[in-house]
Amino acid sequence: MLYGQIVDAYVEVQETTKRLEMTARLAQLFSETPTDQLRMVVYLTQGRVHPPFLGGELGLAEKLVVKAIALGTGHSVDEVQELMYDTGDLGTACESFLERKVQMALFTEELTVEKVHGNFVKVVEATGSSSQDLKMKLVADLLHSASPVEGRYIVRTILGRLRLGVGDMTIIDALGSAYEVEREPLERAYNLHPDLGEIAVAIAEQGADGLDGFSITAGIPVHCMLAERLPSIGDILERTGGTAALEYKYDGLRVQAHILLDGSVELFSRQLERITDQYPDVVAALKEAEPAAGTIVEGECVPIVPETGEMLPFQVVSRRRGRKHGLEKAMTDIPVSIVLFDCLLAGGEDVTLKPYPERRKVLEGVLKTVDGVQFAEYLITSDPDEGERFFSESIERGSEGIVAKSVAEDSIYRAGSRGFLWIKYKRDYRMELTDTLDLVPVGAYRGRGKRSGVYGALLMASYDRQGDSFETVCKLGTGFDDDTLAEMVGMLDGIKLEGKHPRVSSRLDADIWLEPKLVMEVAGAEITHSPVHTCALDRLKEGAGLAVRFPRFLGNWRDDKSPEDATSTDEVVSMYERQVKTS
Repeated sequence: MLYGQIVDAYVEVQETTKRLEMTARLAQLFSETPTDQLRMVVYLTQGRVHPPFLGGELGLAEKLVVKAIALGTGHSVDEVQELMYDTGDLGTACESFLERKVQMALFTEELTVEKVHGNFVKVVEATGSSSQDLKMKLVADLLHSASPVEGRYIVRTILGRLRLGVGDMTIIDALGSAYEVEREPLERAYNLHPDLGEIAVAIAEQGADGLDGFSITAGIPVHCMLAERLPSIGDILERTGGTAALEYKYDGLRVQAHILLDGSVELFSRQLERITDQYPDVVAALKEAEPAAGTIVEGECVPIVPETGEMLPFQVVSRRRGRKHGLEKAMTDIPVSIVLFDCLLAGGEDVTLKPYPERRKVLEGVLKTVDGVQFAEYLITSDPDEGERFFSESIERGSEGIVAKSVAEDSIYRAGSRGFLWIKYKRDYRMELTDTLDLVPVGAYRGRGKRSGVYGALLMASYDRQGDSFETVCKLGTGFDDDTLAEMVGMLDGIKLEGKHPRVSSRLDADIWLEPKLVMEVAGAEITHSPVHTCALDRLKEGAGLAVRFPRFLGNWRDDKSPEDATSTDEVVSMYERQVKTS
């Protein structure tokens, strides 16, 4: 299959802002793809070479790609950089140079999907002292044979900025349409086995029956179950039928620990990234806890002061994320424990369909507590006063609050779902707004006066899962100190766009549009109807969306969350409705 066939689809997808048209064009692409190449086409459309849990992220440094373009097109590095600054996009600059090349010579060969994906794999796997030179040559090799528009997408993919405006949910819908499979079983398979390439091949070969083979497996991370929010213990107990299990809500890094059949331990983040090598102390502690092989447990990596047992905030443990060097010092400076709260697989047995109380018993029987491994503090109660005391105790011990869990027969583990089987009750509920929000910056405004030279405000959005889009909910201009404002310039430069991202729904213009990549914790005074914001547009009031009033940044960049893990539009609606109910 020619790479140009994929690129033709990408161009058409990028030219529309209508999700149904995007989905239909991708469905056509997938249905026309030979089954033996479908896995590669799906990965490339995701902007990756493997599923996320296998690592292998693209996203080469811009300087290296500039050199590769120069080598592949016969131009100087200075010429490439100059055009990149003029166009604002290195992919567009590459396309322009390749158009000039077309006028002088024919391509040496047409690029195939196998060739492009194969070179990308080699780029990801290149290591050692000469790896940078090899990566540059592999990219240049592709550009040497690429048409101008193919060059645009090769460069964007290799930079980790494909910018199609397509998320995994859109790809799931396109696969369902291409192979006549309902979304619900597709999404369920994806939540248990988040490899869309493998899922695509299964349904291409067997239709819906191909999904029967996807089950929970040690070594393959499961999408995390998520919690809803309520503003009081009384509301929580009412929602859970009068009784709930209350657990401390630890302010740490959510981790899924997999004990493989050979006894080795793998750690995954809530974004499905393998983080085993970043936390060797946690791996060692889990091995000492003697877990059964073929087990998956979930918990929080929490930085704890050994002398006092005091829990430190998330920002502390986040400093260990992504470290490749200085791990010994980091383990000494920032010791962490893993606090376990759930079990998904026990000795090879899937326990996700068991009620929460049974899973908790299984958890406590599948491994033992040792230094660095403990179980979450919890209490089963039907007494609101007792619940409030437990909440206060959790705050005093350094947690964020509590997570209340249903103990009913239907309290199964719902992978990838958010619902009222789990309910968050945080200390932030003491503020005017019932909770903080995790929002995604999708646009920026240039600063004036004291903020000249930096950004003055950001356009923030919630995530609409059903529409796979980001809907604006406020402008954020407070809560930034001078250091953060200066730091943001570099952070946002890497995700600037020429125009509004296709997955962003906005009635407002921004000075600079941003790719939805980052997540920030925001507090506010209240949620109100808004004629200018698109969050829940027309759902509660015709012509109006919802907006956060007086938002302020709390200083917390949620790098443990993907944009799709941000506060959802449904959550914003629920927060508004609870606010109205209690006003």
